[in-house]
Amino acid sequence: MRGLGAYSNIFAIESFMDELAEIAGKDSVAFRLMHLEDPRAKEVLLKVQQMTSGIQVKSGEGLGYAFSRYKNSASYFATAAKVRVDDNSRVWVMEMWGVIDAGEVINPNGLINQTEGGMIQSASWTLKEQVTYGDTHIDSIDWNGYPIFRFEDVPLVHVEIIDRPNQPPLGAGEAAQGPAAAAIVNAIYHATGTRVRNLPVNQGSS
Repeated sequence: MRGLGAYSNIFAIESFMDELAEIAGKDSVAFRLMHLEDPRAKEVLLKVQQMTSGIQVKSGEGLGYAFSRYKNSASYFATAAKVRVDDNSRVWVMEMWGVIDAGEVINPNGLINQTEGGMIQSASWTLKEQVTYGDTHIDSIDWNGYPIFRFEDVPLVHVEIIDRPNQPPLGAGEAAQGPAAAAIVNAIYHATGTRVRNLPVNQGSS
């Protein structure tokens, strides 16, 4: 795995931010903006909010948001996820949006690809991936036995870059994983009213 601490920490922190926003009676993005002073952090959040402004959700669907600055010193990343929960309580990630500020951009295509990959990998971790055990040993010893996203599971992903040529370039390899997980579970809450505490969400799925 990559982004070990960031993934679990941001999952927890940004889930809690959504809970606090609800208690305060505030929109989840507006609540985060109220508690941010860094203009670059605010800009990625506002941009992802703009990207999702026309998104409609039906019954059984939810839209969630999350943000972090990786390790408080690298790339800024804000994201949104739209999920659908079926009649069997299985969760499907339908669409994801991300905005990344990694300072000066050297390779735009590389940055977009890296961010898209991080979002999809995080969605797979969040919904499916887990090591499974039998009575005496690990059962998930190959790709046939390890639960991971297949092509039919991959959501539609949109990524936009905020380029800052006057700022130093920042590492972006692990910026997406934590916020993507939090956005998914926040979307699940808005779809179902149930707060996810343990991952993966679709435990036991293949």
